[in-house]
Amino acid sequence: PFAIILSCSDSRVPPELVFDQGLGDLFVVRVGGNVLNDEVLGSIEYGVDVAGARVILVLGHQGCGAVDAAMKAVAANGEAPGHIQSLITAIKPVVQSTPKADLDTMIKANVKHVVDALRSSTPILKAKVDAGDLQLIGGYYTLDTGVVTFLEIT
Repeated sequence: PFAIILSCSDSRVPPELVFDQGLGDLFVVRVGGNVLNDEVLGSIEYGVDVAGARVILVLGHQGCGAVDAAMKAVAANGEAPGHIQSLITAIKPVVQSTPKADLDTMIKANVKHVVDALRSSTPILKAKVDAGDLQLIGGYYTLDTGVVTFLEIT
């Protein structure tokens, strides 16, 4: 695979179809809210270190339910049931640092947060980014149009 796509598990956003790619072209990791945990990070590191991908795209999407749930939970000082709370916990810092933002702005802020976390992840990813061997990109998929907009991440 030439790229790793970390995207939401939402069935409306299948990366192979979004980017018109065949089987084996992309190393796809999907999880609600495109959040990071040890298993996701391990999968991404495998895609880079073993499978040889040189690009990671974190892909958020219009109407993301996980980000919306995190926004609602933070606003209500509440929690989600069961293990859904782990998604809320992962997104909560973004919600707290981006007060009064609308859902689309929050989704894009979450993508940027995950890109930043990947960029600084040691020992594998940070070393490859610093050496110029790995590129990290953020994107936003608009369900209404099918268009992916690449986000400016500094």
